[in-house]
Amino acid sequence: MALSGFTAPIQFKNCDIFGNGSLKIIPVQSRLIQMKPWVIEARARTRVESPKVRNRRLQKKYNGTEKKPRLSVFCSEKQLYAMLVDDQNKKCLFFGSTLQQSARESPPCTTVEAAQRVGEELVKACTDMGIDEISSYDRNGFSRGARMEAFDIALSGHGFLLR
Repeated sequence: MALSGFTAPIQFKNCDIFGNGSLKIIPVQSRLIQMKPWVIEARARTRVESPKVRNRRLQKKYNGTEKKPRLSVFCSEKQLYAMLVDDQNKKCLFFGSTLQQSARESPPCTTVEAAQRVGEELVKACTDMGIDEISSYDRNGFSRGARMEAFDIALSGHGFLLR
């Protein structure tokens, strides 16, 4: 604030940096700037990890093979989708969902019953392919709902999942 009333140009004498004194610097009057205090806010869920983030990290750790595939289950709002994945060869060995006609055949059933039928079809396909166990059960961060529970019961009845 000491320079606010000073408007005369400053002239430098001969030196290596400014040359022969032809450079003139005119000070600019500064305005008062009101500084607002910084507010640091913590991000939401800093200690609680997101299920999706945890699932992506676990997918890197558990890779399925042809004899020991990874079981990946996706549960949407109304349906359930299950896949047996061979990560080494990048192949899907089995795919089943509650939308398939084989799971919804006679008599017409609810999605919970269809999810149990998808689990039974998965076990049948595994016995046909000679798969005795799965490397990991990947729920994609979903909690266990009614459809997921019915699917788990069908798998644990045949020894694929330990309850």
